[in-house]
Amino acid sequence: MATAIRMLARREYSRVELSHRLLQRGAERAEVERVLAELEQLGYLSDARFANAVVHQKAGRYAKRAIAHALKEKGVAKPEAQAALGALDHVDELAEATVLWRRRFGAAPRDDREKARQVRFLLSRGYTAGVAFKVLRAAGASVNEEA
Repeated sequence: MATAIRMLARREYSRVELSHRLLQRGAERAEVERVLAELEQLGYLSDARFANAVVHQKAGRYAKRAIAHALKEKGVAKPEAQAALGALDHVDELAEATVLWRRRFGAAPRDDREKARQVRFLLSRGYTAGVAFKVLRAAGASVNEEA
């Protein structure tokens, strides 16, 4: 129990993630389940709180679908994940991707190689190819208008 509390004192964990880490340290499965149930009852362990923390941390740097994938990978149940992702329902993905692109690159791609690199960056952050190309099209249009 002390190990689990020390881990939770550093950062939030999902139930599945904390269980996996405790089992890796050699704890018995039955003991881990008992400890996790007790921690949940005491309010120290919460998948909903973990999901909200992940959404808050990744919002603005990753697309909604990338954040949803991260929550699924960490073992957060669908209802908790959907509730946390609800905070992103009002976010305009195109505007968010444009801000992210500007912060990272700031200038329209000079050639096809640079264009591919910028598209890959946006795709790696969970944005769709359509959003990535719209961002680059808008960047190219604004550069042409200034010249």
